[in-house]
Amino acid sequence: METLVRSFMTIILSEIGDKTFFISAILAMRHPRLVVFLGAFSSLVLMSILSASLGHILPTLLPKKWTQIMAGVLFLAFGSKMVMEAKEMEGKGRKKVEEEMKEAEEEIDGDEFDTGGGIPLQQLEEGEAVPSSPNTRKQKKLGWGVAEGMRNFCSLILGPVFVQSFVLTFLGEWGDRSQIATIALGAAHNVYLVTLGTVLGHTCCTALAVVGGRYVSSKISVKHVTLGGAVLFLIFGIIYLYDALATSAEDFLIPTNSVGES
Repeated sequence: METLVRSFMTIILSEIGDKTFFISAILAMRHPRLVVFLGAFSSLVLMSILSASLGHILPTLLPKKWTQIMAGVLFLAFGSKMVMEAKEMEGKGRKKVEEEMKEAEEEIDGDEFDTGGGIPLQQLEEGEAVPSSPNTRKQKKLGWGVAEGMRNFCSLILGPVFVQSFVLTFLGEWGDRSQIATIALGAAHNVYLVTLGTVLGHTCCTALAVVGGRYVSSKISVKHVTLGGAVLFLIFGIIYLYDALATSAEDFLIPTNSVGES
């Protein structure tokens, strides 16, 4: 239960006000909310499974003591960084919110431009030829033809809005703080509980973003959320380092006791 709560809170305090939060919020303002939610949710479920599984593999390559130390160092580093970010925020962090929202809008607009403004689903269903822009032709020459073809195929099956939400969310989360934290959690705890906790956390954040992300971001203090996340990450870091030291102490004492008994 502790692992589940820890994973859930890590995602909640990492994702609210993050770039992917605003990607879902902005897409939901332009397209059907349910489709945007399903695309982002599917992407985050896949990311959670991949990240937790990667963390689960680490203990097979390294001793558990070292995976706990790595997790502790990562959480302490992220916590310290979040404290610095919170200190730099003015007021309730409105400037930070605006920057994240602007970056999300630029990614969405750039994605729509790169795909020629998106391919209308009706044209795909009717089998009409879609004229390719000079930018699209250039991308194909650079080797993007296969990826673009796969995206168009998925857009035909699942819908262009679903695919756009899925792709932008996945790319936004790749290498993000929450992904690395999930890997660290997966290395230290039960992979199934970590996956479930992170999926539940992403579900709540994505639903909140889709239903009223812009309104929520204007009412909550991103600075306080960031500080709360920083405190949580620092506590987790201390706990993991303490567990690693306790494990090392036990390993050191066991041989000594055995020798004394003999």
